[in-house]
Amino acid sequence: MSSPADLPPTEAHVKAETMPLGELLADLTRDVSTLMRQEVELAKAELKESAGKAAKGGGMLAGAAWAGHLAAVFVSLAVWWALGQLIGLGWSALLVAVVWGIGAAVLASVGRRELKTINGMPRTAATVKEIPPTFKPTTEESR
Repeated sequence: MSSPADLPPTEAHVKAETMPLGELLADLTRDVSTLMRQEVELAKAELKESAGKAAKGGGMLAGAAWAGHLAAVFVSLAVWWALGQLIGLGWSALLVAVVWGIGAAVLASVGRRELKTINGMPRTAATVKEIPPTFKPTTEESR
């Protein structure tokens, strides 16, 4: 096996040995600043995408609710009146209400499923995990 001393020096080692500490710190600061800006931009892009999906799902739920309401009112009146001729107005009203309650439950289920497809910021979370542990804050116990 070879030890680290036997390996040829890398560009980073040469740079660390030849550059003044101030320049190395300036490079580090610039790189960390660039990394943080890129993470913020990624987070913004992911939030915009998630907000668009949420708006689409919410709009669909609102449209479904409006259309369902209008359909329920007019169809319910017609069915209630027609069934009322056969089984009585009270029982026909109850039957119509149960049918439209089931329809509302189905619409709500589909809308919830659409909203659950929003997955937040997975790429930002993944790239933040890649930040070297050196830049993460340490606690008193880990020192």
